[in-house]
Amino acid sequence: MTRKPTFFPWFIIPATLAAVGLVVAMFAVMQFSVRAYIPGSLDVGGFTLANFKGLFKSIYADAFINTVILSAKTAIFGLLMSYPLAYALVRTRTMWIKSAILIIAITPMFLGEVVRTYSWIIVLGNSGFLNSLLLALGVISTPIQFMFTQTGVVLALVHVTMPIMVLMLATALSHINPDYEKAAASLGAGPIRTLLTVTIPLSIPGIISSLTTAFAWTFSAFATPQLIGGGRVSTVATMVYQLGFSSMNFPFAAALSIAGLILTILLLMALKRMTRFLHTMGEH
Repeated sequence: MTRKPTFFPWFIIPATLAAVGLVVAMFAVMQFSVRAYIPGSLDVGGFTLANFKGLFKSIYADAFINTVILSAKTAIFGLLMSYPLAYALVRTRTMWIKSAILIIAITPMFLGEVVRTYSWIIVLGNSGFLNSLLLALGVISTPIQFMFTQTGVVLALVHVTMPIMVLMLATALSHINPDYEKAAASLGAGPIRTLLTVTIPLSIPGIISSLTTAFAWTFSAFATPQLIGGGRVSTVATMVYQLGFSSMNFPFAAALSIAGLILTILLLMALKRMTRFLHTMGEH
């Protein structure tokens, strides 16, 4: 009879405490979402469903739509930027190139999201690095408005999500036997055809995982949309902040948070159903 190590519970207790804390916090948010808002007071009233009815107003519906579009754009553009980097990381045989790619890919993870966002403010400003470079090259005659636009927010969010996407894609690509690609090449397939018919189908699990992670991460992002968007790019997270800390309407902010969580779960479930079809394609 195998005896469990005496230190085993010490690995379980922290995770259990974290799970309990998360559940308690979620129940607190849920009970706030069905309580009445009392203007001018931090206290809440009795039971009501009016908070959820108010979510159907156009301003909040637009916030949900903008968040979904923003999350989808970030996930797609993040994949397009991360896949070549992950492929080069896995397939290159030169160690210094591999090390350089790995350092470039994971270095942003050592900086906080707020620090990275402020860096993008310097880059994307009207007098920032990007506009100054384009003006100096004569590509543009007047600065392009990147700040306070969805384009600027997407650029910054792609940078935030790329490190984890590169690592997830690299993990998936590392499990693909290079002999499959060599076999395709020996049968007359060029590099592009090999990539499209062999490499990408076999890496679909990593693609789906990275897309799902990037989408869910972006859906709940607050600092980057708030700082880069400047209040002009409305998302669920920024609306929750405005309602909770500017209007002190914590019940409605809680209802908006619950609705955002439910929408995220539904979208991820739909994406999971899509993966079955993609896995079927990968097997063929």
